[in-house]
Amino acid sequence: MVKAGGYGHGAVAVAHAALEGGATGLGVATLEEATQLRGLVDAEQILVMGGLLPAQAGEASAAGCAIGVSGRELAEALSAAPEPVPVHLKIDTGMGRFGCAPEEAPGLAQLIAESRGTRLAGTWTHFARSESDEAMTRRQFDTFLDTVSRFEVSPGLRHACNSAGALHHPDFALDAVRCGIAIYGCEWPGTQPALSLRSVITHLKTVEKGASIGYGSLWRATGPTRVATVAIGYADGVHRARANRGHVLVRGHRAPLIGMVSMDAITLDVSNVPGVRLGDTATLIGRDGDQVITAEEVAEWSNTISYEVLTSIGPRVERR
Repeated sequence: MVKAGGYGHGAVAVAHAALEGGATGLGVATLEEATQLRGLVDAEQILVMGGLLPAQAGEASAAGCAIGVSGRELAEALSAAPEPVPVHLKIDTGMGRFGCAPEEAPGLAQLIAESRGTRLAGTWTHFARSESDEAMTRRQFDTFLDTVSRFEVSPGLRHACNSAGALHHPDFALDAVRCGIAIYGCEWPGTQPALSLRSVITHLKTVEKGASIGYGSLWRATGPTRVATVAIGYADGVHRARANRGHVLVRGHRAPLIGMVSMDAITLDVSNVPGVRLGDTATLIGRDGDQVITAEEVAEWSNTISYEVLTSIGPRVERR
């Protein structure tokens, strides 16, 4: 899965690495994301998984990518394509976002397989709670298999597992798995993070007891404090929920984030960081010396999940 800019890492770079590592296809959410990957693999190996309108059928067929289909309207619109469009029919087994009802799936599969403009290249579903609810996940999986068994045409590539599904239910792998967050080194024990997020200290000063820092004066010094300003803010992916929460690594030490997160800057208490100076690296995710901050840890400080932490990293942050 390389949607959302490769989960914030940079879609093209991630796609190259994934393919070199053995991936057999790439998953995106939109047609626009698919065009960024043109030429890396055969177009059919790129699956557009997000919801498309019937009015986009012409654009979808011209792209040559595999298209996720959840309903009859899009299937019928695609059937007019001059060349058969590879379609992956999605079945809603409990996630509730996209997908046709199980009882509708055999008929839709037949329509897709028999139309001149479409070809049934795959059939899939998506787990809602594969990281935490084994009983529900098994019900979803059984429903999927039961539905596909009633097809009178070949279902094509069958796939159900996301990262959590592949981790907790490897026996549900079927013909392919759609690993997302796991390939970025998050939410899967033992993996190494693919990303570090770093900025630089651009201002240093010492404030006296009682001094306030940042919008809203949310932090006040209890004594003389060395304060560092770092060139990164909520426009770059540091959530405002981080006000007075968590740490940033400077010279191998954990420096508390103090005050409100601004659009372009954060402030740190570096009183306990020996030798701190202008231009020092500030590591928001990653390793500095013996200290490590993970995306999962940042997510806890931000009251969110690692996915949002990574995909929130803004476009002006240089990807290397």
